[in-house]
This record gives sequence, structure tokens and C-alpha cells, in this order.
Amino acid sequence: MNPDLSDLTEQIALSPTQFIGIPLALIGAVFLSLGAQFQHRGVLKVESKTVDSLGKGLNLTQLKLLLARPSWVIGTLMLGLAIAFQLSSLYFAPLIVVQPLGAIALVITSIVNSRVNKVQLNRKSIIAIVMCVGGVFLFVGVAAFTAVSRPVTDRQLITILVILLVVLAAAAVIFGLMRSRIRAVFYVIMAGVLYGFVATLAKVVLARLQESHFEWLTALCVVGLLAGTALGAYFVQNAYASGPPDLVIAGLTVVDPMVAVAIGIVILGEASQAPPWAIPVFVVAGAIAVWGVFMLARNHPQTRL
Repeated sequence: MNPDLSDLTEQIALSPTQFIGIPLALIGAVFLSLGAQFQHRGVLKVESKTVDSLGKGLNLTQLKLLLARPSWVIGTLMLGLAIAFQLSSLYFAPLIVVQPLGAIALVITSIVNSRVNKVQLNRKSIIAIVMCVGGVFLFVGVAAFTAVSRPVTDRQLITILVILLVVLAAAAVIFGLMRSRIRAVFYVIMAGVLYGFVATLAKVVLARLQESHFEWLTALCVVGLLAGTALGAYFVQNAYASGPPDLVIAGLTVVDPMVAVAIGIVILGEASQAPPWAIPVFVVAGAIAVWGVFMLARNHPQTRL
């Protein structure tokens, strides 16, 4: 083999099989975008026919009415497909490579939402979207050449579950005490944090099922995964009720992967082979993406303040 090609191959941490996870993640992002648009439409129609719940959380009656809205059901099915493709991508590739690729859904959602609702994005909103997507893809560009998959030990898994339990408790307390003042960006951040843990636990469960290793700790992972998914989904529906779909997707596709990536780096050691310069790049890229979310929340023409 040519020495130069050999050196390049050694620098790429992903194998050809693992690279399969990247297109699967991108297909999932398309379904995520379309599903968000349909769900957002269903939530707005239900809210328009019931008592305004902005800042108070959707009530039980409104949640039941969502099940009768075709647009919301179609959106939910599309999100189910998005999850299926995401889990498939996690089966092949490291978490910190494929999870951030959902940011492409933000671009698709912004274009679709602008056309459907005839809302022209202003200059600051466009800059915010570029920051979100650019920050995430900078992160992926570095991670693709430095990330490695490692088996998750029982000790690491217990650490993740304990932190998730604390996050679930904190989310419930914050929602209970501050629900009258919560707006879309807060719902989005809480949902993104929970989904970051969900993605991590899904990766662990898939790996253990592949190894035919299912015991009480894996069962706890499934419980935590379901609890995080349910509460995160509730927060997402409330975010749709008080903000545009591209803001919701911006938060989910930035906060979600940043949390998952932090777990992958700090707890799972997926960046253990990264060169010293990679860590500052990860931090800067993440800061750019998160700041873009707050800019979008502040400047989007459809944001309800």
C-alpha cells in the first residue's frame, strides 16, 4: 500500500462498516424534520380549539385530542421512523459521530416551515441556524477521525443511570415550580438533555443485545430509556405549543448530541484517542452551536414571548 494512503488510513478511526452509520443518521434526520412539522401543526390545531396552555403545559384533554389529529399521528409515525434509523446508525458507528448529524434536520425544518407558514426568516435567525449547523458539523468533522467505540462497563452504566435519575428528578421539580414561566427554549433544553441520555442508553442496550448479555442492569437501562423518552416527548409537545418547529429541532439537534457526546467523552472514553487539539475544538464547536439555539429562540419571527 502507498505509504501516504497507509498514514491516512491510520488516522481514520472509523472502519468502512462503521461509516454505514452516517447515511443512516442522515435519513433519520429527514424523517425527524418532517415529523416535527406535522406534529407542530397538530399541536397548534388542538391548542386553537381548547384553553390556551402556553407556559402551563398541555393538559390531559389536549393530549387525548392530539391522538385524533391526523397530522399529529403522521408526524409521530415519521418520528418513529427517525428513531429507527437513529438506532440503526448507533448500531454501526460511535455515538459521538452519528448523534450530532441530526443537525441537518434543522436546515430541512427551517426551509419547510418557512414555505408552509409563509414566514420569511430574518437575518439574525439565518445566522443562528448557520451557527447551530456549522458548530455541530465542525464537531462531527473532528469526531469522525478521532472517535472510537468501547464496551460499556457496569460501573460506567451505573454512573449514567444515576445521573439520569438526578436529571429526571430535577426536570420534574423545575417543571412543577416554574411551569407558569416556562417557554419553548426551556422545554427544548430539558427535552434535549433527556434525549441525550436516551441515545446513550439505546446504544448500550443494542450492544448488550448483540452480545446476548441481558441482565438486571440492562433492564434498568430499558426502564430509564422509556422514562426519558416519555418525559422528553411531553416537553417537546409543549415546546411546539409555544415556539416554531425549527426552534424545537434546533434545540434537540444541538442539546441532545452535546449531552450524548459529553457522556461519550467523559464517561465512556470514546474520545480517548483524540489528539490534544481536538478537545478545545469540541468545546468551541459546542459553544457555537448552543449559542445559535439561544439566538434562534430570541430572534425567530414565530417565537411567542
